[in-house]
Amino acid sequence: MKKIYLFFLCIGLFSATAFAGNPDRQGEAGAAQLLMNPWAPSAGLHSLNTSSVIGVESMRINPAGLSRLGGTEVMLGYANYLAGTGISMQAIGVGTRAGENGAFGFSLMSLDFGDVPVTTTAQPEGTGALLNLSFINIGITYSYVFDNKVSVGFTLRGVSEGTSDVSAFGFAIDAGVQYVTGDNDEFKFGLSLRNIGSRMAFGGQGLATSAPSPDQADDFNLTYDQRAAGFEMPSVLNIGASYDLLANQIDHRVTVIGNFTANSFSRDQLGGAVEYAFREQFIARAGYRADMETDDLTEVPLYDGLSAGASIRVPFKKGDRSRRFSVDYAWRNTRIYNGTHNIGLGLSF
Repeated sequence: MKKIYLFFLCIGLFSATAFAGNPDRQGEAGAAQLLMNPWAPSAGLHSLNTSSVIGVESMRINPAGLSRLGGTEVMLGYANYLAGTGISMQAIGVGTRAGENGAFGFSLMSLDFGDVPVTTTAQPEGTGALLNLSFINIGITYSYVFDNKVSVGFTLRGVSEGTSDVSAFGFAIDAGVQYVTGDNDEFKFGLSLRNIGSRMAFGGQGLATSAPSPDQADDFNLTYDQRAAGFEMPSVLNIGASYDLLANQIDHRVTVIGNFTANSFSRDQLGGAVEYAFREQFIARAGYRADMETDDLTEVPLYDGLSAGASIRVPFKKGDRSRRFSVDYAWRNTRIYNGTHNIGLGLSF
């Protein structure tokens, strides 16, 4: 009865959000760093694994997956964002069990824009100084798995963007649920709602401007503080499912993944992916994501098309898959430049 109820709940949620995309608001959201994925395993699947993601990277995709950790996991992530631009992502994440069914996690991600020269109208070729850009988000996650194989999770994230004299700060909340069923836990369903938070607005000395006094009798300038317009965070709803083929085999696993994404500030997307694992030590993956509707009035998304990746996991002890060291790589096609390349290191114990 619970499975039937959950099935109809999923259908209702999908129907309610199937046309939730709002391309008319494209470009109105800020804090785009919240849509970037620094973790190579899920990046190779185009971040479509809402239903099956576990461990540290679940704090970016679906926080409900954190409690499915077997112990403690530490991950390092690096991405060459839009190869050719000089922009990169760096991330570190730690997740650990808390009691029999709970788990806590911490994640930190930052953007590096390379050397950006300071230019002015008087010196358009540069003043010789470099712009100090700081884009950072920090998340704290708690997840809990119930005995009936349902797990839930929440992430509180602080988002900071700015330069030396202009900055903005806000909070965002992610929430998710995962459901696992089947004789070998081969079927998984997941739902996550991400980037629900406060409006952000830039402020600081960099927005001050000097102008003549409105009183013509005064022969001096006044400093005025300009108010910047506020912006919302790019909220996203993901609904996904996955099925493990050959789940009863020891050496081989093939996982088929499907995911629907409802974007509040752009068009909705639909994607699929497949992952093959040999003894859970060598893993290859590929994904494809596309818009559900197209028109000539809105811009094509940055990530649209193919993704691919691979992982090598080396266990510390033969036969013990829970304690291992991993190396991960992923590539995603982008509409402009030469794609995004992710590499990562992981340690589970």
